[in-house]
Amino acid sequence: MNFLSRLLLLATAMPLFTASALQASETSASATPVYELRIYTTNEGKLPNLLARFRDHTFGLFEKHGITNIGYWTPIEKEDGADTTLIYLLSHKSREAAKASYAAFGQDPAWKSALAASEVNGKILAKPPESIFLDITAYSPKIEITKSATPRVFELRTYTTTPGNLDNLHARFTNHTMKLFSKYGMSHLGYWTPSDADKGKDNTLIYLLFHNSKEAGLESFTNFRKDPDWIAAKGLSEKDGSLTIPQPDGVKSVYLKAVDFSPIE
Repeated sequence: MNFLSRLLLLATAMPLFTASALQASETSASATPVYELRIYTTNEGKLPNLLARFRDHTFGLFEKHGITNIGYWTPIEKEDGADTTLIYLLSHKSREAAKASYAAFGQDPAWKSALAASEVNGKILAKPPESIFLDITAYSPKIEITKSATPRVFELRTYTTTPGNLDNLHARFTNHTMKLFSKYGMSHLGYWTPSDADKGKDNTLIYLLFHNSKEAGLESFTNFRKDPDWIAAKGLSEKDGSLTIPQPDGVKSVYLKAVDFSPIE
């Protein structure tokens, strides 16, 4: 049952739920942005070409067509794709708005011209981009587009839970993990779950932190894992088994640096 159908059902059940109240509820729901994480993998040597295309064309055309640019990063480590990978975060007014925006973007003559010019010497992408639409969690801070006066690094973390344990993982973050991260100097950018079942809606948490450096991030996690409050919270939450699937797939971490045109730095 979609959102409008639920509202109509409520209107039938409660006569005092007026048309203006319906409109207000619908407006409030539509005000929540839909986020999208996109991952591009280039052919060898083509990442600079991709970055140039985004810097000079794609970034502005996204904004022209109603797509909000939030952050653009490349991995720090070669094994994570430092030379071939661009990871970025967008927001849209809705999934329907995203579809319309991409359709208009794809037909824009300026985009067609930029695409053709950028690939005169060969295709830039090694494979189709990966797109994950995201719903923000109840405990995520408001996404703030900020630039830091001093360099900082970002960390993209992805957790895959054992069956039926995503809500338990959310509870642990709400009640314990968030404040312990802050205690050890980790800053929160945002926390999401995928919107679609085939992308991990029922078993995946994706979030972004930022640190003063990769070394600072690693040290923060070392201290976090030794904290008695964390040890107790983890033990209590996992008395019936781990909340995440076995490593290395249960928890993944990629350290990132912002590119020069990223709104968030």
